Amino acid sequence: MFEGIQKSLSEALRRLTGRGRLTEDNIREGLAEVRRALLEADVNYNVANAFIQRVTERAVGQEVLKSLRPSEQIVKIVYDELVNLMGPVDHGIRFAKDRPTVIMLCGLQGSGKTTTAAKLALTLKEIGRKPMLVAADLQRPAAVEQLKVLGEQIQVPVHAETGATPLKVCTNAVREAARQGRDTVILDTAGRLHIAEMPMGELKEIDRVVKPDYVFLVCDAMTGQDAVNSSKAFNEALELNGVILTKLDGDARGGAALSIKEVTKVPIKWIGVGEKLDRLEEFHPERMAQRILGQGDLMGLVERVIRVQQSVDQEKLKKQQERLSKGDFTLEDFREQFATLRQMGVKQIVSMMPGMDGMLSETDEDPEQAFRRFQGMIDSMTPEERRNPAILDLSRRRRIAAGSGTQPHEVKKFVEQFEVVRTLMRQMMNMSMWERVKMVTGLNKMGAFLPGSKLLQKPKIGTGHRKSAKERAEERKKKRKKKR
Repeated sequence: MFEGIQKSLSEALRRLTGRGRLTEDNIREGLAEVRRALLEADVNYNVANAFIQRVTERAVGQEVLKSLRPSEQIVKIVYDELVNLMGPVDHGIRFAKDRPTVIMLCGLQGSGKTTTAAKLALTLKEIGRKPMLVAADLQRPAAVEQLKVLGEQIQVPVHAETGATPLKVCTNAVREAARQGRDTVILDTAGRLHIAEMPMGELKEIDRVVKPDYVFLVCDAMTGQDAVNSSKAFNEALELNGVILTKLDGDARGGAALSIKEVTKVPIKWIGVGEKLDRLEEFHPERMAQRILGQGDLMGLVERVIRVQQSVDQEKLKKQQERLSKGDFTLEDFREQFATLRQMGVKQIVSMMPGMDGMLSETDEDPEQAFRRFQGMIDSMTPEERRNPAILDLSRRRRIAAGSGTQPHEVKKFVEQFEVVRTLMRQMMNMSMWERVKMVTGLNKMGAFLPGSKLLQKPKIGTGHRKSAKERAEERKKKRKKKR
């Protein structure tokens, strides 16, 4: 997710902050590169210009130019403005006490609206609510049947009628929910492929008669500017309370997430990060800004792991968060989490690790294959070696390589990479925000985590080849001729 913008933005910031002395002119020049990175990520043109203008006004001030570390100040300004661009976000829902709370979902066909309705119902069910799904999309073939199947999977009742209008279905559903003791009603309304074809009159009528407490727009993040334009049109017709951005696990360039709030003044409340029904997460501008700047999302990673495991109590959750935050994990811990990693999606998990999001697109090997190779190496180690990989000498590496179908130099490279990851995570948790950005944007010596690194790539045999005696003799002969 967001590999393109993370890579281009990191590169622009690296060039800007890598200068020996910052002046107003080279700051403006560097921010022009940042602007180009935003536009390449399909950020709205006016939004990108306004963003750069705000950053420039803060960055060229005397307080920044005369500060001890102006480059770090600029990175912090970019981070702050990214957060302001996407936030603030209030994730709370104020539920009615004397009647069912009604939530209306709207959006274009193909945006994932029906699946999102089920995801939202599951999310509310997990916090103790009793939701009911309403099949009010009577236009798309099999939409009603799809919602019934999803409702059965999460054990949430679905209200559906035949031969009735969408408005009648919605009004009857609210009464039926009250009769059954259901405290939340989620309306899955009809959509069309294009905004010009949307039945806005039908949606307005449902909004006027049913009076939903919340109207959320479901947007496909992969459509970029179309998502922004449709958000604006829906908001003008219905007065949205929030946006749910779907398909962020795909090749979304980030333009929609960075533009919707600025254009519509409506916040993104949830994001869909996978097809499974438990893949709906709260949208946190701070975490998204950190990921865009290549810092990863450690807390989001912990929350996702715990949610998959499900049976973990609060005390264990707290301990696991503390351990991961400190980077205190071993190869044994890593091995135990492989099942969870596969269930959650290896690429998504790696993208949440600090500095690794932009790196994936640069490697030739698929992350899933790389992790299978890593698991083979770990499985070939003894318990002592997993706890303390520093004891792996050449003979041990040869044994591990033979047992995992790899080469000794691959085992050595993997252990070195694991130590870098552990060290980086431990160091980052003791740093301020902009110090973390400094680390992953190349202002220090941790270059292994910059976009373009080959951390997951399988090492090539033959690198570091030692020259033969004949080759060295030829070189000496050439040097003697030059001296003459």
